[in-house]
Amino acid sequence: MTALPGLDEVVLDALAHFAATPVPAFRLPPARRRLVVASGNALPTGRILFADEPAVFASEGQYADALARDPGIDAAVVISASGTKHAPALVRELETRGLRPSLVTCEPASPAAALLPPERVMATTSRPEPITYNTSTYMGMMLAKTGEDPGRIRRHILERVQPMLPDFAAFQAFYVMVPPAFEVMTPMFVTKFDELFGGRLAGRCYTTEQTLHAKTVVPWDKELFIGLACENRDFGTARLAVALPEGAGFATMMAVGYYVIGRIQAALPPWFKEHARAYADVQRRLFAEREA
Repeated sequence: MTALPGLDEVVLDALAHFAATPVPAFRLPPARRRLVVASGNALPTGRILFADEPAVFASEGQYADALARDPGIDAAVVISASGTKHAPALVRELETRGLRPSLVTCEPASPAAALLPPERVMATTSRPEPITYNTSTYMGMMLAKTGEDPGRIRRHILERVQPMLPDFAAFQAFYVMVPPAFEVMTPMFVTKFDELFGGRLAGRCYTTEQTLHAKTVVPWDKELFIGLACENRDFGTARLAVALPEGAGFATMMAVGYYVIGRIQAALPPWFKEHARAYADVQRRLFAEREA
Protein backbone atom coordinates (compact mmCIF):
# COMPACT_ATOMS: atom_id res chain seq x y z
CA MET A 1 0.00 0.00 0.00
CA THR A 2 1.36 3.40 -1.00
CA ALA A 3 2.30 5.58 1.97
CA LEU A 4 0.27 8.75 2.34
CA PRO A 5 2.17 12.03 1.94
CA GLY A 6 2.35 14.53 4.77
CA LEU A 7 0.63 17.89 4.59
CA ASP A 8 3.99 19.63 4.09
CA GLU A 9 4.70 17.49 1.01
CA VAL A 10 1.24 18.20 -0.38
CA VAL A 11 1.76 21.97 0.01
CA LEU A 12 4.99 21.88 -2.00
CA ASP A 13 3.41 19.63 -4.64
CA ALA A 14 0.43 21.97 -5.00
CA LEU A 15 2.65 25.03 -5.42
CA ALA A 16 4.76 23.24 -8.04
CA HIS A 17 1.57 22.28 -9.87
CA PHE A 18 0.22 25.83 -9.97
CA ALA A 19 3.61 27.21 -11.01
CA ALA A 20 3.51 24.88 -14.02
CA THR A 21 -0.25 25.19 -14.64
CA PRO A 22 -1.44 28.74 -13.88
CA VAL A 23 -5.03 29.10 -12.72
CA PRO A 24 -7.54 31.21 -14.65
CA ALA A 25 -8.59 34.56 -13.27
CA PHE A 26 -11.56 34.34 -10.92
CA ARG A 27 -14.82 35.23 -12.62
CA LEU A 28 -18.54 34.68 -12.05
CA PRO A 29 -21.70 36.49 -13.21
CA PRO A 30 -22.25 39.71 -11.20
CA ALA A 31 -24.77 39.99 -8.37
CA ARG A 32 -26.09 42.77 -6.16
CA ARG A 33 -26.14 40.62 -3.01
CA ARG A 34 -24.87 37.07 -3.34
CA LEU A 35 -25.43 34.15 -0.96
CA VAL A 36 -22.24 32.08 -0.60
CA VAL A 37 -22.90 28.51 0.61
CA ALA A 38 -20.01 26.28 1.67
CA SER A 39 -18.87 23.93 4.42
CA GLY A 40 -15.63 23.29 6.29
CA ASN A 41 -12.68 25.25 4.97
CA ALA A 42 -14.60 26.13 1.82
CA LEU A 43 -16.49 28.72 3.89
CA PRO A 44 -13.48 30.88 4.88
CA THR A 45 -12.24 30.39 1.31
CA GLY A 46 -15.52 31.88 0.15
CA ARG A 47 -15.05 34.85 2.47
CA ILE A 48 -11.75 35.50 0.71
CA LEU A 49 -13.15 35.06 -2.80
CA PHE A 50 -16.08 37.41 -2.20
CA ALA A 51 -14.53 39.86 0.27
CA ASP A 52 -15.06 42.69 -2.22
CA GLU A 53 -18.84 42.10 -2.36
CA PRO A 54 -21.68 42.67 0.14
CA ALA A 55 -22.17 38.91 0.19
CA VAL A 56 -23.93 36.74 2.77
CA PHE A 57 -22.07 33.63 3.94
CA ALA A 58 -23.68 30.46 5.26
CA SER A 59 -23.06 26.75 5.71
CA GLU A 60 -25.36 24.17 4.12
CA GLY A 61 -27.25 23.99 7.42
CA GLN A 62 -27.71 27.77 7.70
CA TYR A 63 -28.45 28.99 4.17
CA ALA A 64 -32.24 28.72 4.45
CA ASP A 65 -32.24 30.95 7.54
CA ALA A 66 -29.93 33.40 5.78
CA LEU A 67 -32.35 33.64 2.87
CA ALA A 68 -35.28 34.19 5.22
CA ARG A 69 -33.44 37.00 7.01
CA ASP A 70 -32.23 38.82 3.89
CA PRO A 71 -34.77 39.35 1.08
CA GLY A 72 -32.18 41.38 -0.83
CA ILE A 73 -30.25 38.26 -1.89
CA ASP A 74 -30.53 37.98 -5.67
CA ALA A 75 -27.96 35.27 -6.53
CA ALA A 76 -26.12 32.37 -4.97
CA VAL A 77 -22.89 30.43 -5.30
CA VAL A 78 -21.97 27.00 -3.94
CA ILE A 79 -18.31 26.32 -3.20
CA SER A 80 -17.48 22.62 -3.42
CA ALA A 81 -14.06 21.31 -4.40
CA SER A 82 -15.48 17.95 -5.51
CA GLY A 83 -18.90 19.08 -6.72
CA THR A 84 -20.40 16.13 -4.84
CA LYS A 85 -21.73 15.48 -1.29
CA HIS A 86 -24.21 18.30 -0.51
CA ALA A 87 -23.40 20.35 -3.62
CA PRO A 88 -25.86 18.90 -6.20
CA ALA A 89 -28.80 19.13 -3.80
CA LEU A 90 -27.84 22.69 -2.88
CA VAL A 91 -27.61 23.75 -6.51
CA ARG A 92 -31.06 22.27 -7.24
CA GLU A 93 -32.64 23.92 -4.21
CA LEU A 94 -31.14 27.34 -4.97
CA GLU A 95 -32.28 27.01 -8.58
CA THR A 96 -35.86 26.36 -7.47
CA ARG A 97 -35.69 29.53 -5.38
CA GLY A 98 -34.85 31.52 -8.53
CA LEU A 99 -31.34 32.48 -7.39
CA ARG A 100 -29.49 31.34 -10.53
CA PRO A 101 -26.75 29.58 -8.55
CA SER A 102 -23.13 29.38 -9.63
CA LEU A 103 -20.51 26.83 -8.60
CA VAL A 104 -16.86 27.20 -7.64
CA THR A 105 -15.20 23.80 -7.91
CA CYS A 106 -12.16 21.80 -8.97
CA GLU A 107 -14.28 19.30 -10.91
CA PRO A 108 -15.94 20.83 -13.99
CA ALA A 109 -17.48 17.43 -14.83
CA SER A 110 -18.90 16.87 -11.33
CA PRO A 111 -22.61 16.17 -10.63
CA ALA A 112 -23.13 19.71 -9.34
CA ALA A 113 -21.41 21.29 -12.36
CA ALA A 114 -23.55 19.20 -14.72
CA LEU A 115 -26.64 21.01 -13.40
CA LEU A 116 -25.38 24.43 -14.50
CA PRO A 117 -24.45 26.22 -17.74
CA PRO A 118 -20.68 26.66 -18.26
CA GLU A 119 -20.77 30.40 -17.60
CA ARG A 120 -21.93 29.71 -14.05
CA VAL A 121 -19.14 27.27 -13.24
CA MET A 122 -15.74 28.57 -12.08
CA ALA A 123 -13.32 25.64 -12.17
CA THR A 124 -9.74 25.50 -10.97
CA THR A 125 -7.48 22.47 -11.01
CA SER A 126 -6.21 20.39 -8.11
CA ARG A 127 -3.86 17.55 -7.29
CA PRO A 128 -4.69 14.11 -5.82
CA GLU A 129 -4.47 14.35 -2.03
CA PRO A 130 -5.40 12.29 1.03
CA ILE A 131 -8.87 12.88 2.41
CA THR A 132 -9.50 16.22 4.16
CA TYR A 133 -6.17 17.83 3.17
CA ASN A 134 -7.93 20.09 0.61
CA THR A 135 -4.77 22.04 -0.06
CA SER A 136 -4.49 22.38 -3.83
CA THR A 137 -8.28 22.75 -4.03
CA TYR A 138 -8.73 25.90 -1.96
CA MET A 139 -5.25 27.19 -2.75
CA GLY A 140 -6.09 27.18 -6.45
CA MET A 141 -9.28 29.12 -5.80
CA MET A 142 -7.37 31.70 -3.76
CA LEU A 143 -4.68 32.05 -6.41
CA ALA A 144 -7.37 32.65 -9.03
CA LYS A 145 -8.59 35.58 -6.94
CA THR A 146 -5.31 37.05 -5.64
CA GLY A 147 -2.94 36.38 -8.55
CA GLU A 148 -0.05 35.51 -6.21
CA ASP A 149 3.01 33.75 -7.64
CA PRO A 150 3.05 30.08 -6.52
CA GLY A 151 6.69 29.65 -7.57
CA ARG A 152 7.72 32.54 -5.34
CA ILE A 153 5.73 31.09 -2.43
CA ARG A 154 7.40 27.70 -2.86
CA ARG A 155 10.89 29.20 -2.97
CA HIS A 156 10.17 31.18 0.19
CA ILE A 157 9.11 28.04 2.02
CA LEU A 158 12.16 26.05 0.92
CA GLU A 159 14.72 28.81 1.37
CA ARG A 160 13.38 30.79 4.35
CA VAL A 161 10.85 28.73 6.29
CA GLN A 162 12.09 25.14 6.16
CA PRO A 163 15.65 25.82 7.46
CA MET A 164 14.52 27.68 10.57
CA LEU A 165 11.88 25.29 11.90
CA PRO A 166 12.70 23.67 15.26
CA ASP A 167 12.14 20.13 16.54
CA PHE A 168 8.37 20.22 16.95
CA ALA A 169 8.39 16.91 18.83
CA ALA A 170 9.54 18.83 21.91
CA PHE A 171 6.06 20.43 22.24
CA GLN A 172 2.58 19.18 23.01
CA ALA A 173 0.55 22.24 22.06
CA PHE A 174 0.77 24.94 19.40
CA TYR A 175 -0.61 28.47 19.28
CA VAL A 176 -0.60 30.09 15.84
CA MET A 177 -0.82 33.88 15.72
CA VAL A 178 -1.61 35.89 12.58
CA PRO A 179 -2.10 39.59 11.83
CA PRO A 180 -5.70 40.83 11.99
CA ALA A 181 -5.80 41.13 8.19
CA PHE A 182 -5.68 37.33 8.04
CA GLU A 183 -8.35 36.63 10.67
CA VAL A 184 -10.51 34.87 8.08
CA MET A 185 -7.89 32.13 7.90
CA THR A 186 -7.81 31.23 11.59
CA PRO A 187 -10.57 28.60 11.30
CA MET A 188 -8.69 26.99 8.41
CA PHE A 189 -5.64 26.40 10.59
CA VAL A 190 -7.74 25.14 13.51
CA THR A 191 -9.48 22.72 11.15
CA LYS A 192 -6.12 21.37 10.03
CA PHE A 193 -5.11 20.73 13.64
CA ASP A 194 -8.44 18.97 14.23
CA GLU A 195 -8.10 16.78 11.14
CA LEU A 196 -4.47 15.80 11.59
CA PHE A 197 -4.36 15.34 15.36
CA GLY A 198 -7.89 14.99 16.72
CA GLY A 199 -7.74 15.22 20.50
CA ARG A 200 -4.13 14.02 20.73
CA LEU A 201 -2.56 17.47 20.38
CA ALA A 202 -3.75 20.98 21.16
CA GLY A 203 -3.72 23.43 18.25
CA ARG A 204 -5.06 26.98 18.57
CA CYS A 205 -5.09 29.98 16.24
CA TYR A 206 -5.94 33.61 16.91
CA THR A 207 -4.97 37.03 15.61
CA THR A 208 -2.57 39.21 17.55
CA GLU A 209 -5.53 41.33 18.72
CA GLN A 210 -7.64 38.35 19.78
CA THR A 211 -4.68 37.05 21.77
CA LEU A 212 -4.99 40.06 24.09
CA HIS A 213 -8.32 38.73 25.35
CA ALA A 214 -7.49 36.06 27.96
CA LYS A 215 -6.22 33.36 25.63
CA THR A 216 -3.05 32.92 27.66
CA VAL A 217 -4.27 32.90 31.25
CA VAL A 218 -2.90 29.37 31.75
CA PRO A 219 0.78 29.17 30.68
CA TRP A 220 2.63 26.02 29.67
CA ASP A 221 6.22 25.65 28.54
CA LYS A 222 5.15 22.77 26.25
CA GLU A 223 3.06 25.16 24.12
CA LEU A 224 4.93 26.74 21.19
CA PHE A 225 3.70 30.14 20.04
CA ILE A 226 4.13 30.45 16.26
CA GLY A 227 3.84 33.94 14.82
CA LEU A 228 3.04 33.92 11.09
CA ALA A 229 3.98 37.32 9.64
CA CYS A 230 3.76 38.90 13.09
CA GLU A 231 6.12 39.61 15.94
CA ASN A 232 5.35 38.18 19.37
CA ARG A 233 7.20 39.70 22.30
CA ASP A 234 4.59 39.08 24.97
CA PHE A 235 3.02 35.63 24.83
CA GLY A 236 4.35 32.18 25.68
CA THR A 237 7.79 31.12 26.83
CA ALA A 238 8.57 29.18 23.64
CA ARG A 239 8.25 31.32 20.51
CA LEU A 240 8.83 30.94 16.78
CA ALA A 241 8.57 33.78 14.25
CA VAL A 242 7.88 32.75 10.65
CA ALA A 243 8.18 35.52 8.07
CA LEU A 244 6.12 35.81 4.90
CA PRO A 245 7.46 37.47 1.75
CA GLU A 246 6.64 41.13 1.21
CA GLY A 247 3.14 41.65 -0.14
CA ALA A 248 2.00 38.16 0.83
CA GLY A 249 -1.67 37.43 0.32
CA PHE A 250 -4.07 34.75 1.46
CA ALA A 251 -2.65 31.94 -0.68
CA THR A 252 0.82 32.61 0.75
CA MET A 253 -0.50 32.60 4.31
CA MET A 254 -2.38 29.36 3.65
CA ALA A 255 0.66 27.67 2.10
CA VAL A 256 3.10 28.71 4.84
CA GLY A 257 0.67 27.93 7.65
CA TYR A 258 -0.22 24.52 6.22
CA TYR A 259 3.45 23.76 5.63
CA VAL A 260 4.34 24.52 9.25
CA ILE A 261 1.44 22.38 10.49
CA GLY A 262 2.62 19.66 8.11
CA ARG A 263 6.08 19.77 9.66
CA ILE A 264 4.46 19.37 13.08
CA GLN A 265 2.66 16.34 11.65
CA ALA A 266 5.96 14.90 10.40
CA ALA A 267 7.56 15.25 13.84
CA LEU A 268 4.84 13.28 15.65
CA PRO A 269 3.41 9.75 15.40
CA PRO A 270 1.49 9.13 12.13
CA TRP A 271 -1.96 9.23 13.69
CA PHE A 272 -3.67 10.71 10.61
CA LYS A 273 -1.96 8.39 8.14
CA GLU A 274 -2.93 5.35 10.20
CA HIS A 275 -6.63 6.20 10.09
CA ALA A 276 -7.27 8.30 6.94
CA ARG A 277 -8.14 5.46 4.56
CA ALA A 278 -10.56 3.84 6.98
CA TYR A 279 -12.18 7.20 7.65
CA ALA A 280 -12.65 7.78 3.91
CA ASP A 281 -14.81 4.63 3.78
CA VAL A 282 -16.82 5.80 6.79
CA GLN A 283 -17.41 9.23 5.27
CA ARG A 284 -18.58 7.76 1.95
CA ARG A 285 -21.06 5.56 3.81
CA LEU A 286 -22.38 8.46 5.88
CA PHE A 287 -23.02 10.67 2.85
CA ALA A 288 -24.56 7.76 0.92
CA GLU A 289 -27.01 7.15 3.77
CA ARG A 290 -28.08 10.78 3.75
CA GLU A 291 -28.62 10.75 -0.01
CA ALA A 292 -30.64 7.50 0.04
